[in-house]
Amino acid sequence: MISQQLSLLAKGHAQRYLRIGQVGIEKESLRTDPQANIAQSDHPSELGATLTHPFITTDYSEALLEFVTPPLPDSGQALAFLDDIHRFVYPRIGQESLWPGSMPPRLAGEQSIRIAHYGSSNLGQMKEVYRRGLGYRYGKIMQVIAGIHVNLSIDEAFWPRWQALKNDSSALRDFVDQQYFIQIRNLQRIGWLIPYLFGASPVVDESFRHAGAGMLAEFDRHTRIVKDATSLRLGDIGYTNQRENEIGIKACYSSLPEYVRCLAGAISKPYRPYEEIGVCVDGAYRQLNANILQIENEYYSNVRPKQITRENEKPTHALLHRGVRYVEIRSLDLNPFSALGVEQEQLDFIELLFLYCLLADDRSIDRRQREEIDINAYEVSHHGRRANLELRLDGESVALTQWGESIFSEMRQLAELLDKPNYIAALNRYEPVLRDPDESLSARILKEMRLKSSTYLELIHDYAKTYQAATQPLAPEREKEFMRIAAESLTKQRKIEAADSLPFADFLSEYFACQ
Repeated sequence: MISQQLSLLAKGHAQRYLRIGQVGIEKESLRTDPQANIAQSDHPSELGATLTHPFITTDYSEALLEFVTPPLPDSGQALAFLDDIHRFVYPRIGQESLWPGSMPPRLAGEQSIRIAHYGSSNLGQMKEVYRRGLGYRYGKIMQVIAGIHVNLSIDEAFWPRWQALKNDSSALRDFVDQQYFIQIRNLQRIGWLIPYLFGASPVVDESFRHAGAGMLAEFDRHTRIVKDATSLRLGDIGYTNQRENEIGIKACYSSLPEYVRCLAGAISKPYRPYEEIGVCVDGAYRQLNANILQIENEYYSNVRPKQITRENEKPTHALLHRGVRYVEIRSLDLNPFSALGVEQEQLDFIELLFLYCLLADDRSIDRRQREEIDINAYEVSHHGRRANLELRLDGESVALTQWGESIFSEMRQLAELLDKPNYIAALNRYEPVLRDPDESLSARILKEMRLKSSTYLELIHDYAKTYQAATQPLAPEREKEFMRIAAESLTKQRKIEAADSLPFADFLSEYFACQ
């Protein structure tokens, strides 16, 4: 029970040190033209080089911008930095807008989705070929679904105190890794709370044609829906990699070495359907390799342990050599009612949930537990607003409301011990949603569409134009700073391209051979 953990904290006065260390936000957002079509233009050069810019890059598509804040002391500063990025970007995209919804705008089939380009360097080609492989494997359409990722760490001062209270004699780094994996297992177990509360993709535009789209019903003349859905982004028409189940990769959360072993196995294990695609065909690369995963990033988990990588270093190597630095929570939809895609109260709740999952009961994730986690994720994403929805917990059925209220009760105990009014305020804000799903973000979108007689496309496009029009210019000194960073990124990319000496095939061989 968490009460025992809280007592231990209080006994050692360690609650003073249990706090977030650093916060980072990654936000994806599609550029759209004035007619709400996915943009066909190149990434604006004024924004810098996507290969080397630390804060402004692209994800899958040339049109899919990704804004990355540095790790900062608190979420308020992270939001302010994200706001500055928006202020810098808006004047440099001309008549285009930033799409504030997770599900894409109007698409004209896969041919309308341009794969992101990162220049002529080996590293840039590798990034582009990886994305080309995703298109061959899963189709391009799922790759332009956007979301918010929140990166969180625990304050370093907490760990030695917590280790002493736990009477743990292992090396500190091993202890920290173990604790982060407790946290990750619990974030998976109760992670359904995030799409339930913050899922904001219950509908899609009619132009969304993806495997599984047959489950969609008509909402209006141009909008398709799954009844009671919260986050189609996280459902069967969103981010999935069914091949992961074949090697049990989803169950590899018992320890950091086991997690790395599973990922490494997936990266090195050939898969016949991908072999049939081919790797280099007629001199053109279709994918990086024909294995279950091309690289670690292809693993579509809602929670990832992370370590900062060095130049050309594999993420798994960084983790194994230097341990877990932070945790990436990847299950937030873009909030279309926020100009930045996420609100402060949402981040306060995520922070508290993150801390709570460190202290909640720790149990391994066996095959049955994995199945329950997957079932619960599916049910909440597709049917989260259904009355009296039941989830699976330890082999039994439990009402979503009952389970959620139990979690909220324990989170409140923690928030009170930490004496964090903003955490208590976040609980007060979102607890009523447990009892009334009509108060959820997904329900609010549907209400707005009905109230305004708007299609999904019309509603989100109106918000996009509103946010762009309301954006204030950056302060002059801040503007100069961002311009300097953009110019430096272009110079850095040119230097990388000039320094390349290996043929691309040799570069790939060396990269994958490196242990």
